[in-house]
Amino acid sequence: MTGYPWGPGTATGVGSYPGTDAAEALRIVLGELPELPHLPELPARGPGADMIGRSAGLLVELPVRVEPSGWRFADRPGRDTRRALDWMARDLDALEEQAGGHDGPLKIQVAGPWTLAASIEMPNGERALKDPGAVRDLTASLAEGVARHVAEVKRRLPAATLLLQLDEPSLPAVLAGAVPTASGFSRLRPVEAPIAEEGLRQVIGKAGEVFPLVHCCARRVPYALLRGAGARGISVDLALVPERDDDAVGEAIDAGVALFLGAVPATDAALPPLAATAAPVRELWRRLGFPAAQLGRQVVVTPACGLAGASPRHVRAALGRSREAARMLYEAAE
Repeated sequence: MTGYPWGPGTATGVGSYPGTDAAEALRIVLGELPELPHLPELPARGPGADMIGRSAGLLVELPVRVEPSGWRFADRPGRDTRRALDWMARDLDALEEQAGGHDGPLKIQVAGPWTLAASIEMPNGERALKDPGAVRDLTASLAEGVARHVAEVKRRLPAATLLLQLDEPSLPAVLAGAVPTASGFSRLRPVEAPIAEEGLRQVIGKAGEVFPLVHCCARRVPYALLRGAGARGISVDLALVPERDDDAVGEAIDAGVALFLGAVPATDAALPPLAATAAPVRELWRRLGFPAAQLGRQVVVTPACGLAGASPRHVRAALGRSREAARMLYEAAE
């Protein structure tokens, strides 16, 4: 595992953006991140455009609906499922229109099976995570839906090389037994690491010819589990990578896994100087003892997380700073 579909000194975004105009969001992404653009997600449009609803709409033969408490499995497809599918279709239409001739890497994002299982409710109001049978059905359904989604993106952008990002912000809580029950007075039992790994492996394995990565913007990222599941890249918030994770991070790097490091503030804030943005990335690499020249090829710089809560002005600044920092880190090591 030595090659990556992007060039050295590359940056990208995590996923979500402010606003409701898919074409405009894509124009910004393609302009600011030409080396590794991605398909933006626009949750401000409402239910079905949010991370959970957007991905739940991809489930095969598992319709969903919106309840006051969140997303819940339904008996039959209804307005909410159709709305999620419609938002995705509009996004893909905009992608084809704006980037139909793109012949480089392109990243798409889908919520992973464990975050979906921790978020979607069964008809009785409990989270799907509580029922192992429901989790198995959800995982198989998601794997099939993601495979279809990947095939559709490839049909529209046949020259692009796809990166598939599974968003798993809830995975550490799932493993730790920290996901609350419907009542909120208790916690669901933890999922064993081999079972969690197998669920991710099933979705990744079904996706076809993609470069798979997992994004987890929480603490206690399970690096070894993600690597075992087949992730070739791991995306994290750099500020949440403690020194105690050094061994696990180093083992991932040594195995050729790419790191997507969130080094730029994702919400409105004055950006630090360029050198200060790049310094934590360089310090992590130095601390782990890997050759400086390797950093620019194996590390992709990103904002710390999605940008849905940022202003349009900050979005442009954050993406531009990510790209500048990635280039600086690569050129300084050459």
